[in-house]
Amino acid sequence: MPVVGVAVAVPEPWGTTLRRKRAVYGDPQARAVPPHVTLLPPTEIEDPQLPPFLEHLDGVGGRHAPFVMTLRGTGTFRPVSPVVFVQVARGIPACEQLERDVRSGPVARDLDFPYHPHVTVGHHLSDDQLDIAFDDLADFLAEFEVTAFEVYVHDGDGAWRTHRRVELRG
Repeated sequence: MPVVGVAVAVPEPWGTTLRRKRAVYGDPQARAVPPHVTLLPPTEIEDPQLPPFLEHLDGVGGRHAPFVMTLRGTGTFRPVSPVVFVQVARGIPACEQLERDVRSGPVARDLDFPYHPHVTVGHHLSDDQLDIAFDDLADFLAEFEVTAFEVYVHDGDGAWRTHRRVELRG
């Protein structure tokens, strides 16, 4: 059964920068998970559900317009979850609307936590490593136009690969 995720990819040059930083902090997911803002967390989808789900996502793309996203500074979910992230400072309402629309389709997925758009840069690391990530990227700044979102598929080898890019055309 394929595992699918939907996300806004962080474009270059910032994507490479954040991936390298995540590796420096010791996060083993740095090579396998491209920097992104999640719209649908990893979700198992039965093969017959995949075509209607992809059709739904194409409709989502048609209902939403491109928007500007600013990533600035860091945040953390500690002590609830051992995560340090780069904050979405601009584009939160657009992400929230996209996330709701993506999850309104034929694939049901309950969330473990309330939706909070962010870019993970450290997960399941020691407190010292998380502190380093938090401090190191405190001045991080990136601004870009979001014109699409990605549908990722996990092939069982630990890496996420783009299956489809869905343009925002609304």
